[in-house]
This record gives sequence, C-alpha cells and structure tokens, in this order.
Amino acid sequence: QVQLVESGGGLVQPGGSLRLSCAASGRLFNINAMLWSMSWYRQDPGKQRELVAEITVEGVTKYAESVKGRFTISRDNAKTTVYLQMNSLKPEDTAIYLCKVRRTVPPVLEYWGQGTQVTVSS
Repeated sequence: QVQLVESGGGLVQPGGSLRLSCAASGRLFNINAMLWSMSWYRQDPGKQRELVAEITVEGVTKYAESVKGRFTISRDNAKTTVYLQMNSLKPEDTAIYLCKVRRTVPPVLEYWGQGTQVTVSS
C-alpha cells in the first residue's frame, strides 16, 4: 500500500500564493520511488476532476493550460514528496486539490490522497 499526505491548502486572496505538499510513503512506494510519477488534480463540486500538473519519473513536467506560467510542480531529491507552488491565484482556482502517484511499470498502480481545500477569495 501507499499512503499520501497532503498539506498546504487554505484561504488566500486573489493574486496570492500557496504551496501544496504531498508526501508519499509505504513499503511498495519506498522500494523504488523512481518508478512512480506524481501529479496534482483538482475538483470543484459539480465539475469533472482535472489534471493540474504532473511530473514524470524523468522529471518532465506537464501543466494544464489554465495554470501554465502560474503553477510549478517539483519533487524533492528523495523523490518521495511532490510540491505545487501556486502563484497569482485566481478565484477559479478554488477547488479540492488531490495528489496522485502512479507506478509506471507493471503492475501499474495508482493511489490518491484525501485532498486539500484551496479557496481563493477576497
């Protein structure tokens, strides 16, 4: 099993910044963290869950068009924690942000965190 613990959400004014963290642990993950890609999704009630940013095992990053230039995804040296630096936040960024890890070699497995609420409002 893999456990994901997210933190860093909260209430921020438009134009502000937040940094989300997601720490992965568990025997299956710790055997080789380099086998797992890590990503952030977000979901607003009544809307479909959408990919916000992803970082592959090679360190390649991908972003949703709506956050390009404002959000940055990164991973620590141990490859067990993923961060999402969110700048110039807008009200439409308000959502629950969820961390996901995906094992990229067989068996392909996915695990999700519980989510952390981000609210952008004045």
